[in-house]
Amino acid sequence: MEIHPSAIVSPHAELSPGVKVGPYSIIGDHVRIGRDTDIGPHVVIEGHTVIGERNRLYPFVSIGSPPQDIGYRGEDTRVQIGDDNIFREYSTINSGTTKQDWITIVGSNNYLMISSHVGHDCVIGNHVILANSVALGGHVAVGDHATLGGLSAAHQFVRIGAYAFIGGLVGIAQDIPPYMIAAGERAKLYGPNQIGLRRNGFSSEVIQGLRKAYRIIWRETPIFRDGIARVREEMESFPELEILLDFITSSKRGIARSE
Repeated sequence: MEIHPSAIVSPHAELSPGVKVGPYSIIGDHVRIGRDTDIGPHVVIEGHTVIGERNRLYPFVSIGSPPQDIGYRGEDTRVQIGDDNIFREYSTINSGTTKQDWITIVGSNNYLMISSHVGHDCVIGNHVILANSVALGGHVAVGDHATLGGLSAAHQFVRIGAYAFIGGLVGIAQDIPPYMIAAGERAKLYGPNQIGLRRNGFSSEVIQGLRKAYRIIWRETPIFRDGIARVREEMESFPELEILLDFITSSKRGIARSE
């Protein structure tokens, strides 16, 4: 390990081989950090926080601070972070509350850009990108390979599906289905994320199928349940279609509408 003399590391913290801790960083009592994680200067890691291997934390990152929730009373809630993530300057991750599973989760291979915020009880998947100043309210779920543009903000309890792409300066008040693009002052759907899907190896047949499902559900049928019924009648099933339909039918906040 390489720990700068000015860093404050609790003797109770668990640091694995290869961990680097930069100047003036602070690591609390209940923190565990995996191999080869690089912690830059002025980073604060506190609370009951577990960080996996090969993560990179840039200056002024804050992880494990108490949730911004008026009902929080100092309970031992947690943060769990996977491997190979990048946390750029001033990104913040709050611990969970007792209102869900007591934990905030960030998976692996994610990129959190400058000043992005992950609120309490959020669950972030893998290969997610949060651009500069993205704000996730409490209890937000973000699926694998989703991308959120700069200065976008997600309301509490919103779900953002896998491979979704959210533009910049977007307010997200309802669920964004997987595979879709959303943009606008208040998020509206603009069809499947075709470029992102191609880049991630989805076949032309799958993309065309998702385009047809989008057209039926969002453009041709005014009521979601009727659109879903039409899709099931008119289209052959394939795994991505079933994921899309299951996401829609399980929504509690409602699904974003099309432009």
